[in-house]
Amino acid sequence: MNVKTARIVGWVMSALLSAFLILASASGKFLDWEGKADMFDKFGYSMELMTKIGVVEVILAVLILIPRSSFLGGLLLTAYLGGATATHVRVDDPFYMPIATGVFLWFALALRRPEIFSLAIGSSRKAEAVGDE
Repeated sequence: MNVKTARIVGWVMSALLSAFLILASASGKFLDWEGKADMFDKFGYSMELMTKIGVVEVILAVLILIPRSSFLGGLLLTAYLGGATATHVRVDDPFYMPIATGVFLWFALALRRPEIFSLAIGSSRKAEAVGDE
């Protein structure tokens, strides 16, 4: 795959991830639906806190789409997904989805910015120069 095609695929993946985070995940924290209070209670979070978490999720979904903030957004979203993983583990729910989301995120970002692959495997002088900045 050439660099231009990889970047396009990375942007499409980033857009799909952001759409998923905003439309499928964060929206559930804002909208009212049957069983919402019980589910959030199971997780140990109040409705007010879940609204704040939804706001953070939307902000992070937007940050990964802005070229200048995509790397920082990726780091922060990874931390957010770590919290989601811990929450699911704590209540004995399946916890693979936040992990898979994080892998998808970094693959998308690396396709957009190939130096991320180099940084991840530590194999390029270019990556070392980028890491020193």
